[in-house]
Amino acid sequence: MPSKMLKFVSTKKAMPDKRVAKSRIADFDEIYDEFDSSEAETQASRCSQCGVPFCQVNCPLHNNIPDWLMMTAEGRMREAYELSSQTNNFPEICGRICPQDRLCEGSCVIEKGFESVTIGAVEKHITEIAFANGWVKPAAPRNERTETVGIIGAGPAGLSAAEMLRHRGYQVHVYDRYDRIGGLLMYGIPGFKLEKSIVERRGKLLRDSGVHFHLNVDVGGKKSFADIWAEHDAMLVATGVYKARDIATLGSGLDGIVPALEYLTASNKKSLGDRVEAFDNGTLNAENKDIVVIGGGDTAMDCVRTAIRQRAKSVSCLYRRDRANMPGSQREVQNAEEEGVVFKWLSAPQAFLGDVRVEAVQAQRIHLGQPDATGRQVPELIEGSTLQMPADLVIKALGFDPEDLPALFGQEGLEVTRWGTLKIDWRTMMTNLDGVFAAGDIVRGASLVVWGVRDGRDAAEAIDKWITADANAPRAAGVGR
Repeated sequence: MPSKMLKFVSTKKAMPDKRVAKSRIADFDEIYDEFDSSEAETQASRCSQCGVPFCQVNCPLHNNIPDWLMMTAEGRMREAYELSSQTNNFPEICGRICPQDRLCEGSCVIEKGFESVTIGAVEKHITEIAFANGWVKPAAPRNERTETVGIIGAGPAGLSAAEMLRHRGYQVHVYDRYDRIGGLLMYGIPGFKLEKSIVERRGKLLRDSGVHFHLNVDVGGKKSFADIWAEHDAMLVATGVYKARDIATLGSGLDGIVPALEYLTASNKKSLGDRVEAFDNGTLNAENKDIVVIGGGDTAMDCVRTAIRQRAKSVSCLYRRDRANMPGSQREVQNAEEEGVVFKWLSAPQAFLGDVRVEAVQAQRIHLGQPDATGRQVPELIEGSTLQMPADLVIKALGFDPEDLPALFGQEGLEVTRWGTLKIDWRTMMTNLDGVFAAGDIVRGASLVVWGVRDGRDAAEAIDKWITADANAPRAAGVGR
């Protein structure tokens, strides 16, 4: 056993320094400082090097966490980066935004009282050291192939697939409806969790590796799916899910009630220096307003913390379960509370009040009843327990559903599940259309960035196997070619 490890018995868990709330709410910069090398080595040395590393097991990418923690503790940073990047295309992004308290750190075998190893912050440190030293290089395939792959969607799944396919020498073309790459990394996640320069840095690496990006392309509009399909040997659909879930409640049609992604996109575009009319005219600007956010996931946390930074008069989060049953990261809840967000636990919207524009939210108290088939307690309304909250802007963060891709793409034969996600053979990642693959949220439903990266990697491997199996098959098969 390396002498530098097993220090959890004598060394307390620590995170990088966090900017005080009063300071950090004045801007959209990231709230955590960087570990310096000695701090990172110290925290990495707390790893118990256990025989069954549950951190690795419960990481969607199965990152070799114990080994690169050991390398970090021993100052072997280049080796640590090389090992980390073998399983993760974007470790500096996952280190910042993964809910480690629900994944790797939450699975750490070190018992309470000693607390888990600080995995995410070390992962981020490793990759930032690698960038600073010039160790991160664009994909440089040994042999270029003539086959081309078209990818619809420049989010985590599409980008990770693109990089893996370039490593194998394929000519990769990525199509996206937005004007920048990244998908939710760019427009859905606020800068205080992921500064956009980090995403842009990855984008440059992908371009330097030979990935061709076609932006502002609305597939199914001016550019048809069939036309793109005809241009490529294989296709990957990685569009994500963008259709906001709604709430059928009295007054839900009032002005001033908006979907979370619309609100976050406006804020991120403004931070990037774009002209955003809906922000400039006040529609999607929280300044001097009473804000109510409905939902309890990570998107809801992004919304409440964004509203705080836009200098809202008050920010409340309405969630129908209690804190322990919240799907979002507990670390994010703590950050939000420090910044001034008020949480209304066990409360559900009953009506939105106002004439033309929303003026208040009427909510009803809830208690948690018996568990359902999933094991979660069922929320039950408490009669006569209403409360009202003033609201100038209500943000619905209730999750996302898939768009109707068969209709959008003009491919009515494209099969979907009863939830609207694309149906694939999980062994091959292929849809019912020969040579058309799918990955990420459009397959599994709204999920985490790290799962998107995993699916993109798996899809790239599946595409490579399919093309390699029979070089003539891609051009001979398929609809619309």
